[in-house]
Amino acid sequence: MKNQRLNIIISIVVFLLLIPFLAMQFTDEVNWSLFDFAVMGILLLSTGTLLDLVLRKVKTFQKRLLLGFVVLLAFFLIWAELAVGIFGSPFAGS
Repeated sequence: MKNQRLNIIISIVVFLLLIPFLAMQFTDEVNWSLFDFAVMGILLLSTGTLLDLVLRKVKTFQKRLLLGFVVLLAFFLIWAELAVGIFGSPFAGS
């Protein structure tokens, strides 16, 4: 069961990374480097595995919901910082 969940997570990550890859073929507005794909792949994979860990280890619904929200919030904040630099940290190139 654990291996099947990991395969599903990896499949979702690959599907999500195909979106900018295909967009790069049709427009010049999307311009990702190999590094961009690697960073987003790591970010998506770590978020997926953390959510899986929360679902497997936490028993109560309220704690699952809270921890899942925290994981997703961290993902979106890191994503936004890397994309546009909302906090102005050195990670965003600001």
